[in-house]
Amino acid sequence: MAEILVKNGFVVDPTNKIDGEKMDIAIKDGKIVKKVNERKAKIIDASGLTVMAGGVDIHSHIAGAEVNMGRLIRPEDHYKDAVRKTKLTRSGTGYSIPSTFVTGYRYSTMGYTTVMNGSFAPLKAKHVHEELNDIPLLDKGTYPLLGDWWFVLENLAKGDIEECARHVAWMMQSTKGYAIKVVNPGGLESWGFGHNVHSIDDQVPNFCITPREIVRGLIKVDKMLNLPHTIHLHTNNLGQPGNYKTTLDTMRAIEDLSTDGKPVAHITHIQFASFAGDDWGKFRSGADEISKYINAHNHITLDMGQVIFTDTTTMTADGPFEYTLYTLSGHKWVNSDVETEASGGIIPFTYKKNNAVNAIQWSIGLEIALLVKDPWKIFMTTDHPNGGPFMSYPRVLAWLMSKKAREATLKRCHKKAQKKSLLPSIDRELSLYELAIVTRAGTAKALGMPNKGHLGVGADGDVAIFNINPETTDIAKKYKAVRKAFKESVYTIKDGKIVAKDGEVVDNTTPGRTMWVDVKTKQPCIINEEMKRKFREYWSIEYENYPVSDHYVKVSDKLTVEASV
Repeated sequence: MAEILVKNGFVVDPTNKIDGEKMDIAIKDGKIVKKVNERKAKIIDASGLTVMAGGVDIHSHIAGAEVNMGRLIRPEDHYKDAVRKTKLTRSGTGYSIPSTFVTGYRYSTMGYTTVMNGSFAPLKAKHVHEELNDIPLLDKGTYPLLGDWWFVLENLAKGDIEECARHVAWMMQSTKGYAIKVVNPGGLESWGFGHNVHSIDDQVPNFCITPREIVRGLIKVDKMLNLPHTIHLHTNNLGQPGNYKTTLDTMRAIEDLSTDGKPVAHITHIQFASFAGDDWGKFRSGADEISKYINAHNHITLDMGQVIFTDTTTMTADGPFEYTLYTLSGHKWVNSDVETEASGGIIPFTYKKNNAVNAIQWSIGLEIALLVKDPWKIFMTTDHPNGGPFMSYPRVLAWLMSKKAREATLKRCHKKAQKKSLLPSIDRELSLYELAIVTRAGTAKALGMPNKGHLGVGADGDVAIFNINPETTDIAKKYKAVRKAFKESVYTIKDGKIVAKDGEVVDNTTPGRTMWVDVKTKQPCIINEEMKRKFREYWSIEYENYPVSDHYVKVSDKLTVEASV
């Protein structure tokens, strides 16, 4: 593997408190090192360019059954942005739901090197890993849906946290997952009976347990297992007017579980959980209330779930929410119930500037990101593809960094949205340093990945170089140039290999690793005849065929952790 020396770039590395300092970055054997043999190394002259770590996306739906079903029901999406075959790359299709290879290509050309898949039903794990294997140029991991998994509900209802933890440890090993994903806790199980939960204290049918108890129990499980990431939480009442109150109730319900001042939960796509107003006619932003709470507390991290004005595809394990969206839009709809584990739905959707609700949603995501004072608490996502395709990230970055860019979009929005938006009162514009936090350093820290998101010695050799000169570019005014720079990196380096240059893939031999957590418990999960009987009666496969064997993961990056149970 060739040595690389990136010379004279403006390095932005918040983890190591480097803010635009001119310096060199050396890479050897796929890692950042102190120095290399300059006579033998490949030299990249980064003079006048910005150098950051490779991007780390904390939440994006890129693989698995829901993504593949989205491709099946949306043939019209295939032809919007087809990709031709080249000498190096494969052809592919898809705008909001790109094919696996195209997903890797597009992320890489934007300077991203690590992407976490937002959720998957454990029963579908083998399919997920087949698709993750197919995505080139990226390291990736995935979050199993465990909030409404029957073994979790049964153990939490009994108050047996330790046995629940051992079951979850077995599930992490069996599915090769990275973190506990919780979607509409209790709501997915209720949906199997045609119902939903509407507060964190509603009873879940048949289990005598509430969303509050599910969330609190799984946070305790997460701590017992010493998992690198907190629980990854999609809150109740997502997408409903007034749901910011439920979000606040959820955050307050877990305050006492943070005994060391560190986060205990990550609330994903916060925009969709920050709606105020009693109904759609009175719909408004709850960003002010949410951001004030986050500014005063340290036990939660967030990601944006920013809306983009475009045609896209919504997909989530939150079956009740997708049904509600179907009744509002009338678009074609797919519903899915995955045996004893999860629900789900998929609906095409178009966010429009001249739709007051859509325009307020667009404003909400930006409002929260700008009103939360500490950028280490909130990260940039679109909840791809729910808020919009990940290829739109450069547009989001421009809005975050430029009030002028936000004003240019807002003035074309529905008049009602203009009046209700908080954006005109917000002058904040993120710096390159803050941007590196919300796209790299902060996400890597929240995910518990010490080798990612920074350029310190020992970090992965993942580097992104952008055509931005912070000495000569007024980023807030020249936002279009900045948007273009983040759309096409000058160089993307993955594991010490140049994989993209000037917006084109130049090396397709790097498969990337699949990261998962192997939890070592003091006592094993109780696999008895009763558990096997339940598999025979309630699942479509036997217990013995359920786990994902090693051959399903081509390039595995296993993190072994010691549990306290």
